[in-house]
Amino acid sequence: MRDKMTEALKRYFGHGEFRRPQDEIIASILEGKDTLAIMPTGGGKSLCYQLPAMLKDGVTLVISPLIALMKDQVDALVARGIPAAMINSSQTWDEQCAVLKSLENGELKLAYVAPERFRAASFMRALSGMKIGLFAVDEAHCISQWGHDFRPDYMRMGEVLDKLGRPPCAAFTATATPEVKADIVAQLKMAAPSIFVSGFARPNLSFNVRKIDKKIDKEMRVRDLIDRHKTGIVYCATRKSAEALSEKLWEDGVRHVLYHGGMTPSERDSAQDVFVSGKEDVAIATNAFGMGIDRSDIRFVCHYELTGSVEAFYQEAGRAGRDGGPAYCEMLLMYADKRVQEFFIEGANPDENYIRNVYRVLRENSDNSHECLMPVDKIAEEVADIAKFEAKVRASYFRGKRKFFGGGNAANSMAASSALSILRKHGYIDRFDVPGSRTRGTRLLDPDLHESSVVFPSGTLEEKKRRDETKLQDVIRFAYSKECRQEWILRYFGEKETCACGNCDNCRGGESVHKRALEASELLNVKKALSGVARMSQRSAPRVWTPRFGRDRIIKCLCGSKDERVLSLGLDKLTTYGILKEHGPKFVGALFDALIECGLLEISDGEYPLCALTESGAAVMLGETEDVFINYPGELSRVSPVKKTARAAKADTLFDGVDDNPDYDDELFLKLVAMRNKLKYSMGNIPAFRIFPNQVLKSLATLKPGTAEEAMKIKGIGEAKAKKILPPFLEIIRAHSLQ
Repeated sequence: MRDKMTEALKRYFGHGEFRRPQDEIIASILEGKDTLAIMPTGGGKSLCYQLPAMLKDGVTLVISPLIALMKDQVDALVARGIPAAMINSSQTWDEQCAVLKSLENGELKLAYVAPERFRAASFMRALSGMKIGLFAVDEAHCISQWGHDFRPDYMRMGEVLDKLGRPPCAAFTATATPEVKADIVAQLKMAAPSIFVSGFARPNLSFNVRKIDKKIDKEMRVRDLIDRHKTGIVYCATRKSAEALSEKLWEDGVRHVLYHGGMTPSERDSAQDVFVSGKEDVAIATNAFGMGIDRSDIRFVCHYELTGSVEAFYQEAGRAGRDGGPAYCEMLLMYADKRVQEFFIEGANPDENYIRNVYRVLRENSDNSHECLMPVDKIAEEVADIAKFEAKVRASYFRGKRKFFGGGNAANSMAASSALSILRKHGYIDRFDVPGSRTRGTRLLDPDLHESSVVFPSGTLEEKKRRDETKLQDVIRFAYSKECRQEWILRYFGEKETCACGNCDNCRGGESVHKRALEASELLNVKKALSGVARMSQRSAPRVWTPRFGRDRIIKCLCGSKDERVLSLGLDKLTTYGILKEHGPKFVGALFDALIECGLLEISDGEYPLCALTESGAAVMLGETEDVFINYPGELSRVSPVKKTARAAKADTLFDGVDDNPDYDDELFLKLVAMRNKLKYSMGNIPAFRIFPNQVLKSLATLKPGTAEEAMKIKGIGEAKAKKILPPFLEIIRAHSLQ
């Protein structure tokens, strides 16, 4: 068999040998075994079902979640002379009929099908008389509600296999925790499957997390990544975020494509084609972009916001460096972005009352055939009206701006869509395509059933929400961890034998991945930091401190910041004001990260995350224990002991740039950025950092030097740049100071 496989590999795909473990997976499939393969992005999953398709009798059905993904693979197969086609909603009825005709005539070896297609009875009838050699489920994590990209239409695949007579089934995914792996096997009803898990490690990728204080810093960081790495994808959590970033980049003349769910199918296809073909090298996109993207030279992937799960981060980051070359992957961490993911969790997990109200709207708007053609957004609006009425009746439930359905927004169509999926999963409704429309209809399976009789197994909805919340907490733990990033991820996916990659931000920083005991002076600094949190909290009872401020404001207070808000609140009068000033914001910020990581501090949930002492933190602060083990940050030299003028001394503290100066003048900084962009293009579109990196501009916006001599105190401004590049920046600073 192996000789036959190798000959087919060379004949159809032009390769001389398999990558490990492609040959074992293909052999399992050819032996007729149900097979689950978990392989990293770029590991060659598609070959594992494409090659068996050429060696098995009949057609291989490939279940794929995205039209663009199908199109890329079908185009590549046809170019190799392999008979393949796809059936999806982007095609005309005549085109779909032509593909079905080819299937019936036995002219195709591979047919790519969206999971939604199996809802059509006509399609199932067309398949009934065909020889199906293999049923291949691509992106199989979509089948599990515990996965990061659950698609409700994947749930019926086990039932579809039964109706097709149980042909051999093979499932493929790049990321799956042990829990998701077990769910895939259960949902597809696999019989004693062969399971292959190839190494998740991607040694050519550098994984990084960058903590960001201000939104403008995010935009500047993206520009830096584009300047440095040229080709890459920036993933945004929301359509609004993607559009806003895209607009800023166009203002600065940065070419790119935009991709999100609000665009038409043709617009999305066009954007993807432009990026994959190399006509544009940067994509700003939401998370649907890139699944199966066949571009090997992506040099960076940036997550503009916190992701909802470690799986999502790793899979999307894995689209970089598929050619084996080095690539840079970075998540921008602004803790406030956690609220976006919490909103998604609420939308994906409506409570029972909300779901019953969705069912009520369906009943009240159904026709004589017990079908409702109301779009999801209209369903959401009517449910919101019901919720408002109920709130008025139960006035104690409604308080000012309180939102409905378990903390989320009742008018959110995401919640209504989730409710429909839950109702369908539990057998209360069915969904169907409306001919000639992109709207989907809903059919009541028991028209006489009242919404009060809609019930769910005890605890199932709560368990789903709990798991989603746990996944988000895992991302936060990953972001704040001081351990090797890749090693952390590998353990998350269940790999036991791991070692540090040497390539991530934590490894490069040279910090020990092991917590250690503290020296007396270090313990004193920890107590000072904890005391600062306590002093800025409300003491409501002995050993109970209710948080009042966020992490960044507490750090500013500890460092003696002259920030207007700090002064207006009277925080400069506190006994802890400035007690860590000698160490600077960069060190104190790193110390807070370490205290959060080891559980002495915690960040509260809610619209405005607050920094709070934990019980363990209180014990350390009060001297009840000195048994403290943390990843204590390295000290940062800041000020020269030589006495200088106030301005010159301030300049000496700026050599580390942005991280030591969170209070720079935003308006002036933007003016300096605009000048840098102007110079960048006049100098042949050189990378912006070669003129002045962001930290230098922020130091200028903090110090506001009046002369070149004063500006040269800032690291990054030498004599040559002071003569050739600095003058227009000084003019902007002078003009700004006169306003």
